[in-house]
Amino acid sequence: MASAAEQLAANINLGAFAKARELKQRLLFVLGALIVYRIGTYVPIPGIDPIVWQEIFTQRGGGILDMFNMFSGGALQRMTLFALNIMPYISASIILQLGTSMVPRLEAMKKEGELGRLKINQYTRYLTVILAAVQAYGLAVGLERMQAGSGSAVIDPGLFFRISTVITIVGGTVFLMWLGEQITTRGVGNGISLIIFAGIVAELPRAIVGTLELGRQGTFNFIELLALFTMVIAVIGLIVFMERAQRRIPVQYPRRQAGNAMTAGQQSHLPLKLNTAGVIPPIFASSLLLLPLTMVNFAGVANSDSMATVSRFLQHGQPTYMLMYGGLIAFFCFFYTAIVFNPTENADMLKKHGGFVPGIRPGKATADYIDTVLTRITAVGALYLILICLLPEFMIAKYNMPFYFGGTSLLIVVTVTIDTVAQIHSHLIAHQYEGLIKKAKLKGGKR
Repeated sequence: MASAAEQLAANINLGAFAKARELKQRLLFVLGALIVYRIGTYVPIPGIDPIVWQEIFTQRGGGILDMFNMFSGGALQRMTLFALNIMPYISASIILQLGTSMVPRLEAMKKEGELGRLKINQYTRYLTVILAAVQAYGLAVGLERMQAGSGSAVIDPGLFFRISTVITIVGGTVFLMWLGEQITTRGVGNGISLIIFAGIVAELPRAIVGTLELGRQGTFNFIELLALFTMVIAVIGLIVFMERAQRRIPVQYPRRQAGNAMTAGQQSHLPLKLNTAGVIPPIFASSLLLLPLTMVNFAGVANSDSMATVSRFLQHGQPTYMLMYGGLIAFFCFFYTAIVFNPTENADMLKKHGGFVPGIRPGKATADYIDTVLTRITAVGALYLILICLLPEFMIAKYNMPFYFGGTSLLIVVTVTIDTVAQIHSHLIAHQYEGLIKKAKLKGGKR
């Protein structure tokens, strides 16, 4: 028999959406914020010759720059205000989250609750500014050294150009960080993920046209193009299936005495997602791999033999890159799951409310059982993410397929879409519940 929530969700229609004024305001705010973000990806950095830079980017494309360009929504290719996108903030978040597990002061701060979370967020912002400034300066120095057949990428190199570039790019990154927080607070989901999602989706039509153009030029025949798009559809289907997969641990609540009445025992379950970490592991792994390689490429030290060797081994399709990327994804799967889900806290909560897992003693035994189940399904989730992210990466390296069809980009697009739809669905359900409560109060007042 369907629960009341499921029955209510089944009755949600366009009419309910039309009446949900707050939800419409949230969606309009998200849409407006993403439009502002896309406009910023077309505001160029002062002092750059766009024709020369486009020529340089075309010559150096096909590797790490294309991947960074994907995350920036095309801003790097146009060398604009948001060239670094939100990646410095993600890198800062990784460092601070690792710090909460290794630095006693940060660990104690994390346990302070909401106040501690606000302090850590503030430290993350400060570290974002520092990382963005370092990367922006490296980018400015690298741009000054870049030459093409038609001239230098920088019109007037010098100290003024470096300072203006650092200020411009750091300002763009900080603005995106603020915009992402506003989307999270006043929108319908994770603002940082939505910004990356918007950049990828905005460039998808160009990627599709580029792929079809490669087919027209003879790089792909019809069968290979059909196989390519079939693989993309299959990857999307697998992502949807795995992201909705759950392991439900049965929970039993005993009968209780409520006054003179005896309430019947209840059966429930503790849902554990197969991929608790979501899209975070591939984003974090990509960010860590992009950070040093970007500095190598732009700082102009890639010409040295040692750096050239490192850069070559960490290019897409190379075994070293595949191993590091897969290893980082697996690490962040377990690391982020351990942060967002605490088996001991959940076991204590069940014990506090009288719930227990059939056949398992309450307390520590329940926590150990939940931890064992969570570890096993996280291992399966990590293998799934590694497969999704590495198989298309191999196709990109072998067949020069656009990065927007890669596993990481498809995972971000599908996962963020699922989460956003779920958030909208939750707002609609809450709105209908509020409507039912108001109607009940009006009826009660008439009586």
